[in-house]
Amino acid sequence: MSFYSEELNKLVEKDNFRQIRDIDEKYAKYIFTGGKRLINFSSNDYLNLSTDRELIGEFVEKYKNDNEFIFSSASSRLLTGTSKIYKKLENHIASLFQKESCLLFNTGYQCNLGVVSSLVNRDDVIFSDKLNHASIIDGMKLSGTKFFRYRHLDYENLEELLKKNRNSYKKAFIISESVFSMDGDIADIRKLIELKQKYNAYLMIDEAHAFGVFGENLAGVSDENGIRENVDIITATLGKSFGAMGAFCVSNKVIIYYLINKADSFIFSTALPSVNIMWSDFLISEKFDFVREKSLKLRNLINEAHLYIKDGGLTQIIPVIIGENNKTVKIAQELQSKGFYILPVRPPTVPVNTSRLRLSLTSDITKEEFKTVIDIVNGAL
Repeated sequence: MSFYSEELNKLVEKDNFRQIRDIDEKYAKYIFTGGKRLINFSSNDYLNLSTDRELIGEFVEKYKNDNEFIFSSASSRLLTGTSKIYKKLENHIASLFQKESCLLFNTGYQCNLGVVSSLVNRDDVIFSDKLNHASIIDGMKLSGTKFFRYRHLDYENLEELLKKNRNSYKKAFIISESVFSMDGDIADIRKLIELKQKYNAYLMIDEAHAFGVFGENLAGVSDENGIRENVDIITATLGKSFGAMGAFCVSNKVIIYYLINKADSFIFSTALPSVNIMWSDFLISEKFDFVREKSLKLRNLINEAHLYIKDGGLTQIIPVIIGENNKTVKIAQELQSKGFYILPVRPPTVPVNTSRLRLSLTSDITKEEFKTVIDIVNGAL
């Protein structure tokens, strides 16, 4: 056990040690911990749907006697862990993204892992943005295929890699997030489409942090005519803006049937409980106008909040890069002492010497609260 203790001690020495925090309760934009109420700037529940008591009450009252209102599927989808509500939700999501078909996964991590690892083999190649999520990176490693990581949002570098390597492989995939989870910047999907067409590649976009926030149908950055039909594969999660649980891949029927037969993270996982599926479908099919209003409120806040940021920005994710681990931790602690739940983000989640405060805007936060946070941070730097 000494090896593990020594490794943990090294993390402590570098101010890089993590532990699960004691959280008593979450409600709307607030988090309750240590006997205090803090404004939550660290949530991915961008529309504050997951703790909306009135919304939850309406859902429970309407569906509590439904046969699908159960808390375990007790099996994988390919055995008995499925029912009509799963297909209903998949059809709704496919329609939202204007794709032929959809497949639900248990988590965003399992979704990207299963999609990426199963669609390629050793004769293929992947070109991946340097800052893509760990689930994509792990999927590439698990696949055993050759992959190249182009510099973040550097499409000249991507084209250099395509030009040099594409013809040495059978299938090629270009993979990018739309809104990047730690930097909050946005991929140029039109440029990615141009390159995928020029070099005969598939294009996969992860809309995890954009689904529910951007797009006319809230279907993310690719939710635009002339774009979405040229994105071959889209993944996203229900566990962020939509305040639920699970994730999904949308594509054509061939790709989805292939995943059903080849994606281990789908095949060998017990399915989500049907009550979770019902909640997601309730939000997407019955409460979509309400969700859209919350999304518009968030987008208005994004526009107002970024007026206080020196370098601007376009999304609900605002990184304040401090650099040193120790300084980042101290500023986060100061913010928490003043009523703001903001956590330090450190390596390996982000590159070394780029430790940061990741400010996450949600629909119920006010621009005055955001400005107060920025003033405290500026005073501490």
